[in-house]
Amino acid sequence: MGGESGASAAMVSVIVPAHNEEVSLKGCLDALLADARPGELQVIVVCNGCTDSTAAVARSFGPAVTVIETEVASKRHALNLGDRAAAGFPRCYVDGDVQVTTEHLRALVDAVGRGALVAVPRLDVELSGRPWVVRSFFRVWMQLPFFRDGMASSGIYVLSEEGRARFGEFPDLIADDHYVLSHFEGEERRLVEGSRSLVQAPWSAADIVRIKTRAFLAQRQLEMEPSLNVRQHGARSSWLGVVAADRRLWTSMPVYAALNVVAEIRARRRFRAQDFSWERDVSSRRAPAA
Repeated sequence: MGGESGASAAMVSVIVPAHNEEVSLKGCLDALLADARPGELQVIVVCNGCTDSTAAVARSFGPAVTVIETEVASKRHALNLGDRAAAGFPRCYVDGDVQVTTEHLRALVDAVGRGALVAVPRLDVELSGRPWVVRSFFRVWMQLPFFRDGMASSGIYVLSEEGRARFGEFPDLIADDHYVLSHFEGEERRLVEGSRSLVQAPWSAADIVRIKTRAFLAQRQLEMEPSLNVRQHGARSSWLGVVAADRRLWTSMPVYAALNVVAEIRARRRFRAQDFSWERDVSSRRAPAA
């Protein structure tokens, strides 16, 4: 689709899969487009199975955003639709509830231009105003090796054309980001210290359990693919050593452990039932009170 002109060839394509993201999407697109130069970004929002005003929010940005709508509520389907419409490289994939500024996106694109096949930013988690139980969980989570080493899902990754050629269509897997990262090793994969993405923490323990259930289930699903390097998170017990080494985390440990246990039990039940339906945090997507 397109891509013959010089402008298209130089353009960075940004694919945003969005399912009922009417609250979060404006912030995502505002950040992406704030300082974008004309013709710099081809932003494609793929509204999949939406029952809210996600598409209207995307269209409010005018010609700066291409909107694709599908009745199929599937991130995989949305990613593949976006790829088919994309004209440029590098190619960026951004979750609709994530914020990354134009400047920080450029840093990722620059890393790919300097030889990396895939680039990811550091992850920032917005915890302002969250209840104690949520802050306690993230106090431990953000000290784990996979978070500090940049392997935690940041909601965005950028691929070079060579990197995108490593795999075909996105498969029907929960963890598309870890699937993608599993195709790269060493210097092919770059954590860009000068780039940040911002995600909103949940407002409740129940939503943390939903997120962790999805993470555990996604890991089990990936482990069914023996050809993939799926050990992105390290050992699940690695948090014990982190907590033991830092007394400041001791009071948060019971919360972190309890929520993980509940999520692990839920993930095992769903895996036995082969239920890979998508669960997500609902609380951070609620419109703020007037």
